[in-house]
Amino acid sequence: MNLLRAVFTVSGMTLASRVTGLVRESVKAVVFGAGPAMDAFEAAFRLPTLLRRLFAEGAFSQAFVPILAEYRRARGDGETRDLASRVATLLAVVLLVVTVAGVLAAPWLVYLLAGAFAREPAKATLTADLIRIVFPYILFVSLTSLAGGVLNVHRRFAVPAFTPVLLNLSMIAAAIFVAPHVDPPVLALAWGVFAGGVAQLALQIAPLARIGMLPRPRFDWRHEGVRRVLRNMAPAIVGVSAAQISILVNTQLAASLGDGRIAWISYADRLMEFPSALLGAAVGTVLLPTLARHGGVGDEVRYSSLLDWGLKLVLLLSVPAAIALWLLALPLVATLYQYGRFSAVDALATRTALIGYSVGLVGIVSVKILAPGFYARQDLKTPARIAVIAVVVMATLALLLMRTPLGHAGLTLATSTGALFNATVLLVLLRRRRRYVPGPGWPAFLAKIAVAGGVLAAVLVAVTGPASVWLDASLAARVVRLGLIVIAGAAAYFGALALLGFRPRDFSRREDLPAQASPGEPDACGSVRLVRPMLRGGTD
Repeated sequence: MNLLRAVFTVSGMTLASRVTGLVRESVKAVVFGAGPAMDAFEAAFRLPTLLRRLFAEGAFSQAFVPILAEYRRARGDGETRDLASRVATLLAVVLLVVTVAGVLAAPWLVYLLAGAFAREPAKATLTADLIRIVFPYILFVSLTSLAGGVLNVHRRFAVPAFTPVLLNLSMIAAAIFVAPHVDPPVLALAWGVFAGGVAQLALQIAPLARIGMLPRPRFDWRHEGVRRVLRNMAPAIVGVSAAQISILVNTQLAASLGDGRIAWISYADRLMEFPSALLGAAVGTVLLPTLARHGGVGDEVRYSSLLDWGLKLVLLLSVPAAIALWLLALPLVATLYQYGRFSAVDALATRTALIGYSVGLVGIVSVKILAPGFYARQDLKTPARIAVIAVVVMATLALLLMRTPLGHAGLTLATSTGALFNATVLLVLLRRRRRYVPGPGWPAFLAKIAVAGGVLAAVLVAVTGPASVWLDASLAARVVRLGLIVIAGAAAYFGALALLGFRPRDFSRREDLPAQASPGEPDACGSVRLVRPMLRGGTD
């Protein structure tokens, strides 16, 4: 399996997700703006998002995927399917209880999410109504993530990466077609979330059935594999909870700064998540099961080489993304959001929040590559401890910076600083423990990235223009101008890299298939391999 091809497959599906996500945010901005109603929705949606990352994409996947990969490698598909069935049943039961509790406790959860809403009873009541509708999303999306973990272990990366598109389409449809018939209109977004969760889960059923891995109800928390997953989840929950607590801290602090702040940060967050998911999440998704396989057989050379490849790939792409988010913050915000009820004031405020995020983008992406270096060895305690310390750093800075002229942008800058701290400590510990030994050529590699990044920054500064060009222009003018700037920037960056000697084939990497893979089994991208290839020095 060509890992670079698999990464591009996941990135392609993630791109579809992020593009529809940006369309979703643009539609939200036009229909709902950035006022109290959107503050209420964003606050209500934070809790199921937090729990999703805790139960599904975060602690659960970190604990589940390496063990599932071990079962498939050592015990075969029969026991792997049995483990998936038992874990899925337990997860469904636990999350059903959590969902019911969340719906019943909605009025009290408002104050956990945004205590400042207590000063506005109407806003608090609306937030509680929204929580009741969106909370079941956690049940649907967590089971979707479990299914995605099973598919990823079997090198079927495309469908799990595509499922967020369904949520985006559902919310877009709700905002356009349902909102005019609902009072208040923002309730339509919540129903869009609910419907999107159902659609995401339904999409996983056929792919699981095709590989013979569709779980069956089997409740047995005493099963050896289930107990191992539960044991591993304990430290993972600490680590993921730390990251999600930072989101809650930012939400509480943003609410205390006044109306619109939560929405501004949320709109900026969506733009930051675009390169974060496209790069970090895509590479991390492909790396984790492969790292788990190498770690399981004690192949330290390939393990370290794989981490080295992942880090170089994400740095190659995240550095220009960070530069672009900083220098094109206003063009991006104005082009995507500044219509309808989303004013020029909202655009300028969202720009400052996005600049704060851009400072730490490299750290945010790198954590998604470095943390799997621990997860694949079933070491979840170390990343958890680091995450807790990073949250303390972030929260301390947030409290200080929000009181400066930066205001709400200080909160996003604090998040970036925490991510850079997290990534740095993870890297240092991986090197100290000899799980990662940097390959040759890093000084020259970093120097070339710096030169190409400088060329990109110079081009963007020269062609972007003043703020008034973007705030006062028509939609067509913004889209055309931004498209030309992006093309010029990409040409400048990758042209500079080409002159410095970079070639795409330098990042191609081929991995042999798992021991259970049989001749003729399709790979992650759907092509059929007749034989398992040799790993030729880690590159192809």
